[in-house]
Amino acid sequence: MTSPAVHTQDLLPADLSMGTVMLKVGDMKLMLDYYQRALGLVPISESLGGVYLGRRGVPVIHLSPAAGLQIPGRGEAGLFHTAILFDNRADLAATVATAAQYDPRLFAGSADHLVSEAFYFTDPEGNGVELYFDKPRDTWQWNGGQVVMDSLPLPPQAFLNQNLTEASLGGQQESSAGVGHVHLQVGDIETAQKFYVDTLGFERTAGWHGQALFVSAGGYHHHMAMNVWNSRGAGPRKDTLGLGEVLIGVPGQDDILAAADRLKAAGITTAHTGAELRFEDPWRNRLRMAVVEA
Repeated sequence: MTSPAVHTQDLLPADLSMGTVMLKVGDMKLMLDYYQRALGLVPISESLGGVYLGRRGVPVIHLSPAAGLQIPGRGEAGLFHTAILFDNRADLAATVATAAQYDPRLFAGSADHLVSEAFYFTDPEGNGVELYFDKPRDTWQWNGGQVVMDSLPLPPQAFLNQNLTEASLGGQQESSAGVGHVHLQVGDIETAQKFYVDTLGFERTAGWHGQALFVSAGGYHHHMAMNVWNSRGAGPRKDTLGLGEVLIGVPGQDDILAAADRLKAAGITTAHTGAELRFEDPWRNRLRMAVVEA
């Protein structure tokens, strides 16, 4: 997948993973209710900085109180969706069912992407949520280093009829779930590619008519994506509700040091504590890179 001109030290590690997504929230009670009852996430830890929720001890979402901030406008840069990945269709179906039952109006669509099957929702403060399952990697098709994806019909009721079981619904909170990818709204795709691919070290895996960019490490279909569908021309973000921070997990300190060097060479300001690296993309979306155990 890597072209001969790209050196491995210029790339993020193949075993990279996406970590907890922090959301700034205005109504903690409402948002906690949604992420617990609709998505079946369990509180893992609490602090003055909010509540971490996840499954089986693995945090997925960090809800951080930010009363007084405004919900961002539809055309501003920020979060498009947090994508939560499930191990199998039955586990996915269980959470699609509880999310749809919580409030059918928050359902935003579904699609068979060839590499995955996905269902889309919007949380009560307007943050996008994707719930998805990956098809086996040996069924993914690649064309010149680009993964073949599409958006084919995936009827929700038929999916639930075929995959929802009493066992998966009853064991929802004990099943695994994690952040599979994070999709952002940005101002333009060329700038996004310069930052996320040329500087940070992701590999481009797909594009969409100059309107979207998909990037990954290690041959995944995408760990991050950026689009301009609502936000073309958007400038740096204001301090609003919504996306607070995205965590990128890497296996070792050497990976953090290499990324820090690439960012410094590109003139991007970073804060390197020794344990982690903090920085912002061109739209002031905050990112944090830290060593995460496999």
